[in-house]
Amino acid sequence: MSRRHKAVKREISPDKRYNSLTIQKLINLVMERGKKSVATTIVYEALDIFARKLGQEESATDPVLWVKENFDIALENASPLLEVKSRRVGGANYQVPIEISAARRLSLALRWIIMYARKAQGKRMAMGLAEELTQCRKGTGSTIKKKEDTHRMAEANKAFSHYRW
Repeated sequence: MSRRHKAVKREISPDKRYNSLTIQKLINLVMERGKKSVATTIVYEALDIFARKLGQEESATDPVLWVKENFDIALENASPLLEVKSRRVGGANYQVPIEISAARRLSLALRWIIMYARKAQGKRMAMGLAEELTQCRKGTGSTIKKKEDTHRMAEANKAFSHYRW
């Protein structure tokens, strides 16, 4: 079954401090119950902690640009390339591996980072988010494990890739 019309993508404006659309998307995903100023405070505090953990003081370049670049690297490390989707063929369900579009890749990476940051018990959200971003930047942590599990599942079901739609 397909849609009648293509879903309209909403335009969002970049955030104030870093002038980045991806950081604004992160703020929007962290936001709960419409409290955007609280979400903005959490994300900016998390990015400040993230910069300190990676040792930004050594960098003589523009600090805002440095944080943005490292944030983008962390997101790239957390972004999956493949996923599996269930497809029913002749009475049997197959997990068919498919490539992911850039927008969905970003969306999944941000969602996973926030999910594991919220699961960090006994920490403030800003601390959990900073920790998860730092681990993504270094290529370790829960989000990276989730990405590798997704890739492993797609690799295991490569035999069913001819069932793509």
